[in-house]
Amino acid sequence: MKKYLFAVAAIALVSTALVSCSNDDEEEMMVPTTTSTISFQNVLEPKDFVESGTFVGMGNEEVNAPVVLPGQSISFTFHAGKGQALMFATMYGASKDWFFAPENPGIKLYDDKGVAMTGDVSSQIKLWDNGTKVGMTDEKENANIMMVPEVDASKLMKLELGYTAGSSEFKLTITNTSGGSSMHETPFSPGVWAISNVFGGKLLNEMPFYEAGKKSNAEITAIAQMGDNEPLNKKISANTGIITGISPAVVVVYTGDVNPIYELGKKDAGMGLKNLAQMGDGSVLKASLEKMPNVKKVYIAGNAPIAPNEEAEVQFEATENDHIAYATMFGYSNDWFYANDAVIPATFTGDLTAQTGLFDDGTAVNQYPGAGNAQGLFTGMPEMEDQPIMKVDNMFPVPATNKVIKVTIK
Repeated sequence: MKKYLFAVAAIALVSTALVSCSNDDEEEMMVPTTTSTISFQNVLEPKDFVESGTFVGMGNEEVNAPVVLPGQSISFTFHAGKGQALMFATMYGASKDWFFAPENPGIKLYDDKGVAMTGDVSSQIKLWDNGTKVGMTDEKENANIMMVPEVDASKLMKLELGYTAGSSEFKLTITNTSGGSSMHETPFSPGVWAISNVFGGKLLNEMPFYEAGKKSNAEITAIAQMGDNEPLNKKISANTGIITGISPAVVVVYTGDVNPIYELGKKDAGMGLKNLAQMGDGSVLKASLEKMPNVKKVYIAGNAPIAPNEEAEVQFEATENDHIAYATMFGYSNDWFYANDAVIPATFTGDLTAQTGLFDDGTAVNQYPGAGNAQGLFTGMPEMEDQPIMKVDNMFPVPATNKVIKVTIK
């Protein structure tokens, strides 16, 4: 009898366990899994120049005009990395249509070893005939831009470069040394300068202001004939702005309400976000995230830098209570990244751009975006720092987030 009761009890326990397991499996199966696609689109409008500006002289009591007279100097500062060049133009004032400018693409700022050029670089300045006036008369001509023969421009204009490595900032001083020349003493007109943007290791504009051997344009003609820099400045300014590629994006599906990629106001956790923010490499971060208990899955969207007008996407799986987070490098920076700045349900569909912010990882000293020689763009080594992760401020004229990136789940 006792054996019978024991057997009945055992069967009852097994039956209960089987029912229990069956109910658990049913509940698990009832949680729907959705498959969605998250895309990262670089919507930036490319600009030829990363920085540009104007310069003017002071004249004197006798010459009440913003010109650089013999013996006078002017200076301006700008930022540049390896391979970038400085172009500028100013009128040879004692002519009908001559102008000073470096040969294209501009003044070389770094030597072949990547060392900044400093000191006297006057040998890089040339004097050009705009081809729109005959000699020293007002008679019109329609010739090509040619270098003025038998005139050494470096004897009339002295160029000196200073350089601050930490900020990758140059200072150019232009001195009018034409005084005392019996034939070529001249004032210099107001001028325009610019630094060309780079992409894929190449300047976006290798002939920024003029093209030797071809007809001039209206903007250079205004400088060469009248010393009027306004038309050229207007044209160049409209084509100046910070650009960037964005890296393949790390995408993580997780549980809970704490973003596993970063926490605002806290220092980089050492899981690989630094590698993403400084070099665009998300592999270390992906491997670290995959070891976290609240992380369900990690994906990489794209396999190469995402250029303007390009897009990368990846499919992901999630359930109703999951959240999604993402991060991608602002490529033309020392350690910036785009990421969601709000908790986002992984089952959301639509545009996430408004929930995306630009962050400073706090692990490298910032330089002018796209013109800092220590940036990965120029294969440089950034100067390290140890600061909390913060939103990028307005120190530099960075385009609004929605002018650079569009993030969408569909």
